[in-house]
Amino acid sequence: MTMMMMMMIMMMMMMMMMMMMMMMMMMMMMMMMMMMMMMMMMMMMMMMMMMMTTMLLLLMVLMMIIMLMMLMMIVMKEKKKIMMIYSKASDQPGNLSV
Repeated sequence: MTMMMMMMIMMMMMMMMMMMMMMMMMMMMMMMMMMMMMMMMMMMMMMMMMMMTTMLLLLMVLMMIIMLMMLMMIVMKEKKKIMMIYSKASDQPGNLSV
């Protein structure tokens, strides 16, 4: 009888230990999951920041290109004017300033 009781107590202890271990494991897993989630969130934030920076860079580049195009257009217009003046000047007799 005592042996059976001892065995039962031992079994109960073992079960308790197992349960504790399982709980610990679950807690660890939960912690790991939380950590992973945090890491994922951090990664997502980083990605968002990177995307924002890239978008800003792209916008800057686009603005630069537009500015350059405008400049080129102005230059072309001015060039046409200058060319017209030059051609008028060259058309006049006795004026050889090309």
